[in-house]
Amino acid sequence: MANITASMVKELREMTGAGMMECKKALAEVEGDLEKAVDVLRTRGLAAVAKKAGRATNEGTVMTVLSADCTSGAMIELNCETDFVAINDKFKAYAEKITRAALDAKPADLDALQAAEVDGEAVSAILTDCIHVMGENTSLARFSVVEADGVSAYIHGGGKIGVLVTFALEGVDATAEEFQKCGRDVAMQVAAVNPVSATRADVPADVVAHEKEIYKAQAAESGKPENIQEKMAEGRMEKFYKENCLTEQAFVKNPDLTVAQYVEQCGKELGGTITVTGFVRFALGEGE
Repeated sequence: MANITASMVKELREMTGAGMMECKKALAEVEGDLEKAVDVLRTRGLAAVAKKAGRATNEGTVMTVLSADCTSGAMIELNCETDFVAINDKFKAYAEKITRAALDAKPADLDALQAAEVDGEAVSAILTDCIHVMGENTSLARFSVVEADGVSAYIHGGGKIGVLVTFALEGVDATAEEFQKCGRDVAMQVAAVNPVSATRADVPADVVAHEKEIYKAQAAESGKPENIQEKMAEGRMEKFYKENCLTEQAFVKNPDLTVAQYVEQCGKELGGTITVTGFVRFALGEGE
């Protein structure tokens, strides 16, 4: 039998919000497997959809840069050793320079980004200079480059979370201040609520299958007739989509609207149409 430690129980509690004894029992049932323990608690209705435990320990910053026409954007996560360096303006300037290199080069991977140049200087050399000047080990954890009819960005907490959102536009200028305000609002929503996907069609098939399995097990626990169980499971799946798909979520600035409705409203005000097509969200430390 697996040894269930206090730290394991604590981590499960942080992920699910379930009580200490329930967490301990669930872990014991599945020989200490954290993911299976989450499923046990969810089946019993003792936990909601569990987010990954926030165990981001690295310092550093997430940085975004948009192209002048706002049809492409880049984001990087640059790690360092201490918060003192992470909030330093010089460190931020290095991060901004590397992000511009990513935007211009659109590299295939981190190795290609290291070789990319900005202002005649390779990213690898910029990193070396950063280490020398800041006096701390610095590493490039990850990056993303997106292209679309329109792109908006948002940075939260001075670089703790970064978001890029892509849009399909018709009759709307991506550089227009009104559009960028709308796009920033959507990016702020992604930063705050951390959706699984942009739309229900984008939810990974394995996630859908897993959720359906959980909801069917929950319904079976009710002991109600099978046809009622199916409706219960379908209702919970619908709730999952509305809570975890960006366009179906209640808009945080006006919960009477969904994000899709807010974006549609913005498009009409600008004399065209705006549709969310995707997003990328980086939280500091998750790139390791």
